[in-house]
Amino acid sequence: MTRHTDILFDPFFLGDMKLPNRVLMSPLTRSRATQPGDVPNDMNVEYYRQRAGAGLIIAEATQVSPQGKGYAFTPGIHSEAQIEGWRRVTDAVHEEGGRIILQLWHVGRISHPELQPNGNAPVAPSAIKPEGAKTYISADSGMVEIPTPRALALEEMPDIVAQFREGAANAKRAGFDGVEVHAANGYLLDQFLKSGSNHRDDAYGGSLDNRLRLPLEVVEAVVDVWGADRVGVRVSPTGSFNAMEDADPVATFGAFAGRLDALGIAFIEVVEDSFQGNHATGRPDTVIEAIQKAFTRAYIGNGAYTAEEACERIAAGKTDLVTFGRPFIANPDLSERFRRDASLNEWDDSTFYGGDERGYIDYPSLAEQPA
Repeated sequence: MTRHTDILFDPFFLGDMKLPNRVLMSPLTRSRATQPGDVPNDMNVEYYRQRAGAGLIIAEATQVSPQGKGYAFTPGIHSEAQIEGWRRVTDAVHEEGGRIILQLWHVGRISHPELQPNGNAPVAPSAIKPEGAKTYISADSGMVEIPTPRALALEEMPDIVAQFREGAANAKRAGFDGVEVHAANGYLLDQFLKSGSNHRDDAYGGSLDNRLRLPLEVVEAVVDVWGADRVGVRVSPTGSFNAMEDADPVATFGAFAGRLDALGIAFIEVVEDSFQGNHATGRPDTVIEAIQKAFTRAYIGNGAYTAEEACERIAAGKTDLVTFGRPFIANPDLSERFRRDASLNEWDDSTFYGGDERGYIDYPSLAEQPA
């Protein structure tokens, strides 16, 4: 097998940003922002500082507005305090020689009135309840069922675009190196893309072109702020998480990839599994091939990768880079461990969401472990 250092540590230009390796940190919700206010804090600064050796950090999903919030303790990028909190994070990563971009997030229907301004109903393309989906509203209440959302009115679409535009501008003020638009995992833009969640009969639903409209308007607005070389998009074509489905993901996401390519964005990150784990039949290569045929810039693979599989798929031309999630939670120096073929710390999934330093910033690096 090709050694890790032969491929994973080849430098790579992502847009106009030079990455020292292809071991990227996936956006990971950890639910540890300070309350009230959803503000990044000292723990968050240390967490990202520890992981600055990644080729690129894609920071956790961050709501672009109060309406975009869907889980307790997740950070925002719409207030001055949040911008300042994130500035401390980006400064720490840059001081360590790292690169960090922010994932811009609106959850759409995956929320609850207790998390929404004035107790409003969550919004969505259509008033379709995501059966079986739950969200976390407080330490006392824990996970609760998601109610039926309110369908967005046609005249509200410009405001959704404006929320992402403002989030992109605030991310620039906070010192990030770029942004990723979250159009995956059953959240608002994914809800517009997929036929199972978008039953509209106006300009934002029905035909494939109409389902693509809002996500593309959002990406165009973000590109206006950042320039195409510093913008990426995350998609999950076959993802079923949050009660999602699409009748023809090859057509939908092949077309979306082609339109994104025309905008000139730097990358597309593809969740190649159902979010909870790979499909029994393996990665959806037919969809992946359709996306890669339509999108000529960097393709980033995501979904339960090992270092070995990452090397194999990069060598085979099936991905350019790979984002790693849970391994980065437990191994702040994951790229160095891959470089040395060192053993990995095991993660504790009971500490993934919420809590304190335990399971967040107390995983040892190689330098901190006994010889």
